Amino acid sequence: MKDPLIFDIKRASTSDGPGLRTVVFFKGCSLDCAWCHNPEGKMAEAELAIFSEKCVFCGACQSTCARGTDACRLCGACVETCHANARKLYGRAYSVEALTERLLSDRAYYAATGGGVTFSGGECMLYPEYLSAVAKRCRESRVSVAVDTAGQVPYASFETVLPYVDVFLYDIKCMDPALHMRGTGAENGQILENLDRLLKTGKQIIVRTPVIPDFNDGEELEKIQAYCRERDLPLELLPYHAFGEDKRRALQ
Repeated sequence: MKDPLIFDIKRASTSDGPGLRTVVFFKGCSLDCAWCHNPEGKMAEAELAIFSEKCVFCGACQSTCARGTDACRLCGACVETCHANARKLYGRAYSVEALTERLLSDRAYYAATGGGVTFSGGECMLYPEYLSAVAKRCRESRVSVAVDTAGQVPYASFETVLPYVDVFLYDIKCMDPALHMRGTGAENGQILENLDRLLKTGKQIIVRTPVIPDFNDGEELEKIQAYCRERDLPLELLPYHAFGEDKRRALQ
């Protein structure tokens, strides 16, 4: 089993499931949302981001690089020596054991707040075997597990992780297939079909919708609300923000 790359681990989150949670962000995604606020999570491979507005032109990165900046191998040496924090390497591999150990170090906070661990991305469901291995160990330690997913994966991936997940945070961007294609690069048939199949399992599901101006903030949002009412699904609306723009420029 090949370990996926993790681009961030965020502790003490209060917006990614119930209670205080540690959120694990996987690299690689099956959608290409135009508004994505985590563009560093789209590609499965490691990426070097250069925040040029922070650069003080000290030359430390060039003097540290053993191969020259034109032949970058993503070793991260330049990141370690950048005193201005103008460089960041997105993507680190963790063994199942190493990631589990890090997540379980906050068990006291989970227990005190009804929280736990949330796996996100990118799209964490692209790695069902790895995800289920870590989630199983969390559950064995009585730590709640949530999965934040856009659902654009084979349903077999859900079947792999189902025994170890307490709650799914399920993204719905819009209801119209053509609009979904324009905004994300894929139609939404598989996403909605997977959600209906998940509903039959009895698992807790919370639908989350990013409200994107001039995309889904009108009639489409009303359709999503009606869809959730018909299925008695709780719906969380996530306000749009442009936090991903700086990272998008830095990755180019």
